[in-house]
Amino acid sequence: MAPSVGPSTLKRRCQRVLYWVPVLFISIIVCWSYYAYVVQLCIVSMDQIGEKAVCLIAYHFFVILFLWSYWQTIFTKPMNPAKEFHLSYSDKELLEREPRGESQQEVLRRVAKDLPVYTRTMSGAIRYCDRCQLVKPDRCHHCSVCDKCILKMDHHCPWVNNCVGFSNYKFFLLFLAYSLLYCLFIAATDLRYFIKFWTNGLPDTQAKFHIMFLFFAAAMFSISLSSLFGYHCWLVCKNRSTLEAFRTPIFRHGVDKNGFSLGVRKNLRQVFGDEKKYWLLPVFTSLGDGCSFPTCLVNQDPEQPSTPGGNNPAAKIQELEIADACCTKIIFLFCACVCQLPVRAERTSRVEGHPFPAKPLRGSQSHLLTDTQSWTESIGNNEKSKLGMSNPALTMENET
Repeated sequence: MAPSVGPSTLKRRCQRVLYWVPVLFISIIVCWSYYAYVVQLCIVSMDQIGEKAVCLIAYHFFVILFLWSYWQTIFTKPMNPAKEFHLSYSDKELLEREPRGESQQEVLRRVAKDLPVYTRTMSGAIRYCDRCQLVKPDRCHHCSVCDKCILKMDHHCPWVNNCVGFSNYKFFLLFLAYSLLYCLFIAATDLRYFIKFWTNGLPDTQAKFHIMFLFFAAAMFSISLSSLFGYHCWLVCKNRSTLEAFRTPIFRHGVDKNGFSLGVRKNLRQVFGDEKKYWLLPVFTSLGDGCSFPTCLVNQDPEQPSTPGGNNPAAKIQELEIADACCTKIIFLFCACVCQLPVRAERTSRVEGHPFPAKPLRGSQSHLLTDTQSWTESIGNNEKSKLGMSNPALTMENET
């Protein structure tokens, strides 16, 4: 006897079928564009044999790369976290028995102690997925459509019916690049015949309508793809995902939108790999395992409790102390310049090139703001002991 199909199962199956509608739409557009360009434009409308050959060779070059990268983006399965990030059976039972709150965080902190996890939630807690029952690796998110945790998840793209993440992000970028080149090539080579259509230079056949709609479709997709491709190029250079661009990652020390950025060259290599000869081919060459990523953060104490939002009292106190010391030093130097302004030109050439008195500032700090006259007289005495009274003009200026 066949098992009965419940309403929830039937709903999920209908959703899976509907998810393929955007992919089917793109496939129909590509098939029609192939017929319109190859048959109606190149074979029927073009008169010169050389022009036909060049356009057909270049067109098939772009369409092969476009379809290859599109296929890889659709059918490359997103990578899920490794088994080390999943909780054991005993940890799951302990987590379920513990009341929600700090006791659960103690269990998660113990589990994540030996894992390369450096990002936190807004409250500073360990990132944990209740549905997958695992500690989330850095840059990992749970996709509600796929119902899985995806490594370095960028977004769920309906046009490929797949999650764009660590395993297929390079394929997605190449798909955008080659689809943009595909549309621009069609629009550029079809422009001359599109102008002939409006000036009645084309014969009144079926080809003229394919040529017109082909140019409109290529131009429209070129505009939308150029903006999307430019945005993802910016994300790659900054080493961010789409989710991280809208929600800044939180580290142990606080919020840092550039925490994963290592410079443009290293950011590109993380996605495209070290061997440049494979950069333009839709083959997997990305660096790493998707679970851990190098960061630009240095001198961070892993045992220091996190303070999301960057509110670290110790750091702020240290910054205030440094700023206070700098301001005090600037005030002392300014007062010293004012007091020694009349004699600085004379003494610079005689006292070993120092525009300020040979007396250290530490010894004069206690007198600088309270008794400027005595500090000036002490300078004069030091000068006298070194240079004597051989310069009456200098002695007069000091007395004045």
